[in-house]
Amino acid sequence: MTVSPARRLKEQKRALIREYANASDREALRQVLVTVIPLATVWWIAAWSIDVSLWMTAAATLAISVLLMRVFALMHECGHGSLFRSQWLNRTVGFLFGVASGMPQYVWSQHHHYHHQTNGNWDKYRGPVSTLSIDEYEALSSFQQWVYRYARHLAFAPLAGFVYLIFNPRVNWIKGSTGLLVHVLRRKGAATFKTRYWKSAKEYRHQSANNVVLLSLWVLLSWAIGPVAFFAIYLTSVSLAGGVGIALFTVQHNFEHAYASGDAGWDIDDAALSGTSFLVLPGWLNWATANIGFHHIHHLSASIPGYSLVECHREYEHLFAGVTRITLSQIPRNLKCILWDRRANRIISVRAYREQKASEPFAAPVGPVE
Repeated sequence: MTVSPARRLKEQKRALIREYANASDREALRQVLVTVIPLATVWWIAAWSIDVSLWMTAAATLAISVLLMRVFALMHECGHGSLFRSQWLNRTVGFLFGVASGMPQYVWSQHHHYHHQTNGNWDKYRGPVSTLSIDEYEALSSFQQWVYRYARHLAFAPLAGFVYLIFNPRVNWIKGSTGLLVHVLRRKGAATFKTRYWKSAKEYRHQSANNVVLLSLWVLLSWAIGPVAFFAIYLTSVSLAGGVGIALFTVQHNFEHAYASGDAGWDIDDAALSGTSFLVLPGWLNWATANIGFHHIHHLSASIPGYSLVECHREYEHLFAGVTRITLSQIPRNLKCILWDRRANRIISVRAYREQKASEPFAAPVGPVE
């Protein structure tokens, strides 16, 4: 009897995790040092070169962007408790890297855990770009459909990175804090305050600590190298890093015919094999993203450190023959897969949706294929 890939995976998953879910404090410290030292160096070069060569400043800013992607990826591992064996080190480094990347690490990790718990269940989690179902898309006006499509275009990725890493974490904290202050001034207890910006007092403490430390660094570095120079380098590098990160994360789950189940029939291992891609990236980009392109393994067990993902994939490659592989050149095409076909339990592109509609008997026109 032929054994299905999912069944074969379920049988060997425990052994895979037992072998590779073993963090090393020494290796983790090395991973941190080869990130922090180059990041501090290129920031110094960027600041020094302003009066020497703007081309050098631009090159240093691009290097900062690459290193910030790695900072975020390592912060993400700390949130899973998988970078260091010591959970104190995971919390400490995670917080510091959250400041460096602009994201309150503890709050972000709580949302990210939910993604792992529901991967492939699109009734519960719609991905970083809030993917609509076909029915929801059809309910939009023509103008709203146009906005939905073009807001997800690759050209807008740096803007998305700015909003995700710089604007939202600051503005949401200010809005929530203002609401809390008004609530307290009305002589209502802080414990009774409810907001959509955090779910617990612990989340608010972490959010506040992240913002206070980060805003203090903004002031200090603006004083050291000048506010115009600092924010030109900082906003550009963080926006680029965030934009590339969002694009890569999106195609790890939004790709042609990706597994996209509702509550009924959802299986987390099927989702890891068929709803999670393997990004076949150049070596430098694998390094910059801490091997998160091996995302199929990461969703089998988030406790496997990024520095063990490549070796794990090589040993158990026979289990992953059916995993969709996406190369760097294929990313733009897969970023167009922004609709959930509930009936087929898969993700499709707008083009595929229009072709599907056009093939239906007596189908109404759905507009030009882009």
